[in-house]
Amino acid sequence: MSRKKIGYFGGTFDPPHIGHLALASEAAYQFELSSLYWGLTPDPPHKQGQVITSQVHRLEMLKLMVAENPLFQISYLEINRPGPHYTIDTIQLLIQQERDADITLLIGDDSLVDLPTWRLPRDLVAAVSKIGVMRRSSDSYDLPSMEKQIPGLADKVAFINAQIQPLSSREIRRRVKEGGVYRCYTLPSVADYIEENHLYRGT
Repeated sequence: MSRKKIGYFGGTFDPPHIGHLALASEAAYQFELSSLYWGLTPDPPHKQGQVITSQVHRLEMLKLMVAENPLFQISYLEINRPGPHYTIDTIQLLIQQERDADITLLIGDDSLVDLPTWRLPRDLVAAVSKIGVMRRSSDSYDLPSMEKQIPGLADKVAFINAQIQPLSSREIRRRVKEGGVYRCYTLPSVADYIEENHLYRGT
């Protein structure tokens, strides 16, 4: 019996946007995933000191996002436990939860660059079967050099092909605050939620 293929996509999702959706959707297709978990990080260690929208609002927006695809599910592994939340801990818990599955970790290429600074990066790379990376037009990493820091990384990295321009939640927040165009960069349901709850007006 073949093992299931499960993806895990963690992030702050403040707010979730079409870049996130493209990464998740393309990964599900290209890696033939049977399901993909979106994991909301309540208090990311690398964003200490930054103003982050309340978990309640971010979770509601994420629920609207995952409703787009029956393969998508919300993971509560980080929401239901106290922080700080490190990806290695979350992946180890997911492996215990999904013992008959191979886990693919989804990240952006900016996260790939930062991977050597993550908690126990060698253990993280060893724990997953694949690391799906959204490739952008301006590659700023040296995979052979990173392989020296994290042995086995190069064999695990698989780039995801998606036709989308670089996009960030920070840019969407800026556009909302300044009254700029932003609705086309996220789902209508998420944009409606942002408007109805007056999010990002003062950030």
